[in-house]
Amino acid sequence: MIQPASVRWKPRSIVTSWGRSSMLVLVFVFALLGADALKPPVGAAEPLVFGVNNPVHGYDTRPTRDRFSRFKADLDAGRITLEAGDELTLLRSVLGALEIPVSSQMLVTSATSFQKTIISPRRPRALYFNDDTYVGFVPGGQIEVVSIDPALGPIFSIFGRPTAAGKAPRIQRIASCLTCHATPQMDEIPQLVIESVVPSITGGGEKAFRRDLSGHGVPLDQRFGGWLVTGAPWFSQHWGNILIERTRSGAKQRSMEPGELFDLGRYPIPTSELLPQLLHEHQVGFTNRAVTATYRTRVLLQENAGRIEAIKPDLESLARGLVRYLLFADEVPLPPGGVTGAEAFKTDFLAKRRVASNGHSLRDLELSTRLMRYRCSYMIDSPAFAGLPQPLRQIVDLELERALDPATTTQEYAYLPAEEKQVIRTILQEMRPPSAQEDPR
Repeated sequence: MIQPASVRWKPRSIVTSWGRSSMLVLVFVFALLGADALKPPVGAAEPLVFGVNNPVHGYDTRPTRDRFSRFKADLDAGRITLEAGDELTLLRSVLGALEIPVSSQMLVTSATSFQKTIISPRRPRALYFNDDTYVGFVPGGQIEVVSIDPALGPIFSIFGRPTAAGKAPRIQRIASCLTCHATPQMDEIPQLVIESVVPSITGGGEKAFRRDLSGHGVPLDQRFGGWLVTGAPWFSQHWGNILIERTRSGAKQRSMEPGELFDLGRYPIPTSELLPQLLHEHQVGFTNRAVTATYRTRVLLQENAGRIEAIKPDLESLARGLVRYLLFADEVPLPPGGVTGAEAFKTDFLAKRRVASNGHSLRDLELSTRLMRYRCSYMIDSPAFAGLPQPLRQIVDLELERALDPATTTQEYAYLPAEEKQVIRTILQEMRPPSAQEDPR
């Protein structure tokens, strides 16, 4: 787990955390001893800055190479156009251009977005996704996009309907999203956030869970707070479809049916299925881990003048974490009875299926007790994985080779049968995941 980030030492941070009397004492000491009294001890190591404030990453300066940046360039150049009649027409046109299936729709009732002032159980926010791009839509609001750049991680943008027919929308990259998506607890490394926040009728959070956790290892009974879940009536051990009402006798928790408090006709489809949400959780967990590993590796290389041997233990630790996640080491079991339904989404998800000579694919679903039939994530074919700095990528490849060796008997990967390992090895050997050849500066 990522530890809270250390913040570079600043006298101002000390002053703002003390009371008035302590401030006077500080001023008196400063006057007696001079500015040197407030400097870190001589020889003390200054904490590393891993996140976006370290210029080695170039978060605000590097050219972006994510899917949405390419889309915007084509849009600005007139190479593509959008249908911009009503807001649903625009949304469908955007999703189509970004190759995001409408069937991935998930509805969120908690006010946990850049547009939180207009989100509530009476007007949910809809989310859509593919492997590297996430789109948010609020009826009467703007369209939000998070797209994953191989080197930089999540890039945040927002836009509304064009002001005139035939004009392209005015797209803005939004830095303020980092307030929630690159917090000190995240080492200020940009990440995706899946909160579990049980809302009031106004959308404000009444209960919150797993703020700093993401991925397929999060217990199901901590998920879906503030999310609507449809098509899974047998599965109730979660916080979805719930709001908290304030009454004279106190707070009262109650369930809500999708469409009970709002018009489902304001959304492209009337569903918020369980399967898209489970896969969304899995791939967000991988993206966060991969982006974090990329940022940490880049800083470690910078601080050690590129001497890989000096940071090899750190790289091996990052690689083990990534490989264990790729191979679903800590995946929680699916609810009893497994997951069914979401046929439209299954079709869209499997449309990207790349088949090896053995007839199998990393996108093959299992869905009775676990998500995938072959436990190696399809996210190994994503920009987040392609952007791993080469020194880290090489160690990840070695760890994958060790983990998938049928002769390996270590307890760490004992949950994978030899036959399943061999199937995965064949798929990876024939469809080696690409590398972005990221400059590890």
